[in-house]
Amino acid sequence: MSKNTFNRYIWFIETFRRHGTLTREKLNELWRLSPFSGGEDLPRRTFYSYRNDIAEIFNLSIDCNPSTYEYSLSEMGNAHDRRFTDWMLNTASMSSVLSDASAISDRVFLEDVPSARIYLSPVISAMKQNRTLHFGYSPYSRTGKPKPVTLEPYFLKIYRQRWYVTGRNVREDAIKTYALDRMTEVKVADATFEIPVDFDAEAYFRDSFGVIFTHSEAKKVTIRTDTRMAKYFRALPLHHSQSEMIHDDYSIFTYSLRLTPDFVGELLSYGPSVTVLAPRELRAMVVESLTKSLENYKQ
Repeated sequence: MSKNTFNRYIWFIETFRRHGTLTREKLNELWRLSPFSGGEDLPRRTFYSYRNDIAEIFNLSIDCNPSTYEYSLSEMGNAHDRRFTDWMLNTASMSSVLSDASAISDRVFLEDVPSARIYLSPVISAMKQNRTLHFGYSPYSRTGKPKPVTLEPYFLKIYRQRWYVTGRNVREDAIKTYALDRMTEVKVADATFEIPVDFDAEAYFRDSFGVIFTHSEAKKVTIRTDTRMAKYFRALPLHHSQSEMIHDDYSIFTYSLRLTPDFVGELLSYGPSVTVLAPRELRAMVVESLTKSLENYKQ
C-alpha cells in the first residue's frame, strides 16, 4: 500500500468523524477540495473500494442509511479492537502532520524508538502466521553474550515508547515478556504454534502497571495527590481502574493493581505531589526505595 493511498483512508475517516453523516454529493464536494482529488470528482468504484479497505484495515464501516441515502461511520469489533484502531489513526495522523514539518525539522524534537524500526516487522509477521521466533536477548541485568531465546509470540504491547512482545518461552515453558530493543538477530522460524484457548491476552496485564507481570493478587491502591497533580491524572489516568474522590485541597485516587517495581517507580517520579495511603506493603516499598536513595546521598 502506498503512503498516498493510506493517507486517503485517513482523510475519509477524519472527514466522516468531523461531519457525522454525509450524502454522496456532499462527500464528493469535500473530496474535490481535498489534496487528493486534483479537483476531480470521486469515482464511484474508488469510493466502494475505499469503503471495503477501511473496513478491513481499521474495523470501521461506512454505512448507508437507505431512507436518507446518507453515509456515516460506525465502529466494528470489540473494545480492544476500537482502542487499537484509535491508536493506529492517531499514529497515522501524527505521521501525516510531521511529514509536512520537514521545513522546520530542526525545531521538532522526537523520541527515538529503535525497536519499532528494526524488529517490529518480523515480530508482527511471526504473530500473523503463528510462527516461533529465534533471537538473542540481552536484558539490562545481564552481561556477556546475548542469551538465545525461542519464543511463541502471543501479543505486543507498547509502553513508554518501547515495544514489548509477550509469549511462551519454549525452552523454559513459561510466559515471558521481551523488549524489542534488547533483541538481536531476530528470525522467523518455520515451526508453528497455537495459542492456548484459555490464554486471555487482554486479561494478562489487566491488573498490572507497565510490562512487569506477577502472579500476585491485585490490591486496592489508594493515593493522595495535590490539586495540580490531580488534574494531570484526570487527563492521563495511571490505569483503567482509576477512580477519584475530590476534596478541597487534594484528591484521593483508587486503583486495583498488582504491586510491581515499575509501579513503585512511577509513583516515586511524582515526588511529594503523591502520597501512598494504602496498602501497607506498597507504602513500605516506596519508603524502602526513598530510604535507599537518601543513603546514596549521605555517603
